[in-house]
Amino acid sequence: MLLVAEIAAMSTWFATSASINVIKASWHLSLVHEAMLTNAVQAGFVVGTLVSAVLALPDRVDLRKVFAGSALTAAIATLSIVFFEPTSLFVLVLRFITGACMAGVYPVGMAIASTWATGDLGLLIGLLVGGLTLGSAAPHIVATTDWTVPCVAAGCSTLLAAVAICFVGLGPNVWAAPKFKASHILQGWKNRAVRTANFGYFGHMWELYAMWSWIGSFVLASFADAQQQSPVSATLVTFAIIGSGAVGALVGGWLADRWGRTAVTSLSMMVSGCCAVLIGFTFGASPILTILVGVIWGVAVIADSAQFSASVAELCDAPLRGTMLTLQTSLGFLITLVSIQAMPFAVKMVGWHLAFSVLAIGPFLGTIAMLQLRRMPESKKLAQGRR
Repeated sequence: MLLVAEIAAMSTWFATSASINVIKASWHLSLVHEAMLTNAVQAGFVVGTLVSAVLALPDRVDLRKVFAGSALTAAIATLSIVFFEPTSLFVLVLRFITGACMAGVYPVGMAIASTWATGDLGLLIGLLVGGLTLGSAAPHIVATTDWTVPCVAAGCSTLLAAVAICFVGLGPNVWAAPKFKASHILQGWKNRAVRTANFGYFGHMWELYAMWSWIGSFVLASFADAQQQSPVSATLVTFAIIGSGAVGALVGGWLADRWGRTAVTSLSMMVSGCCAVLIGFTFGASPILTILVGVIWGVAVIADSAQFSASVAELCDAPLRGTMLTLQTSLGFLITLVSIQAMPFAVKMVGWHLAFSVLAIGPFLGTIAMLQLRRMPESKKLAQGRR
C-alpha cells in the first residue's frame, strides 16, 4: 500500500512539464519560464525539506500523518492549476507549494520503508524509488492536446494517495524521537562516511532530474528532425524512457543488497554518464537508436538512487535517520535547480548533440565519491558488510 501511495502522489511532480510542448504551441514561454515550470517544484521541495530537517519533523511526528497531510495539500494545489493560464505567476506559486509538499512524501516514504527493513533495505527503498519513477513518468501517458489533463489526473491520484497512506503500518524498527537540537542537522557533514555518501548522491542528482525534465523535448525534436515519428509517439517514448527506471530501481536495490552499495552506485553512474554523452549522437538519427540509448539511460540513471538513501540510513545514527534522509534530498534537489535551468541554455549554445554531455559531469564525480566511501572502514556498515 505504501508503494501505491508513493506512485500516486509522485504523479504531481511533472504534471505541467508533461504538457510543455502543448503549452508552447499556444503560449509564448521564455527559456527561463519554461524551465521554471519544473524548477518551481524543485525549489519548493528544497524549502520544504530544509524546514522539515531543521524541525526534525520526520523524527518527531507520525510519518503517516506527515505523508497524508502533504499529499492532500499537493493534490489541492495541483487541481487548482487548471483555473489559471500556464504562463500565470500563480501557476508557479502552486507548483512551488506542490514541491514543498513532496518533502513530506518522498523522504518520508523512504523513512517508513526503513522501519520494515531486515537486511533488505536497498530493495525496500529501491521499490519506493521505482514507485517515484513510475509516478513521475505517469503524466506523460495522459498528456494530450489539453494541457490541463495531466494536472487533473495527478491531482486526483494524489488525493487517493492521501487516503491510501492511512492504511499503511509502521514496522518494528521505529526509533524514538530525539529532542530537537540545531546540531542534528550538521551530522550530515560531521559524519565523514555520511558526507561522502552525500557527495555521491549530489553527483547523481545533477544528472537525474535534468534528464527527466528535458528528455521529452529532446525526443520530440529528434523525431521531428528524423521526420519519422509523430508527437504522440514521442510522448509514449518519453514515458518508456523515464518509466523504465522503475525496473532499474528495483534491480539496483536487489543487487545492492547482494553485491554492495558502492559497487552498484559506481557501476550505475558510469553507465548513465556514458549515456548522457552518447544520447546526443542519436539526435536526428534512427528513432530506434534514440530509444535504445534512452531506455538504457532511463534504467541506469535511477538504478543507484535508492542506494544513496540506504547508505545514509545505515551510516547515520538511527534516531536521526529521518532527518538525515530529508537533509540529503534537500541538498540534492537544490543542485537540480542549477542543472535543470542550465539545460535550455546549453541547447541554445551547443545544440542537442552536446547539451546532455554537461550532465555527465555529475555521475562521473559521484563515482569517485562512492569509490572513496568503499575504502573507508565505515563502509562495513553498508548492506550487512557488502560494500
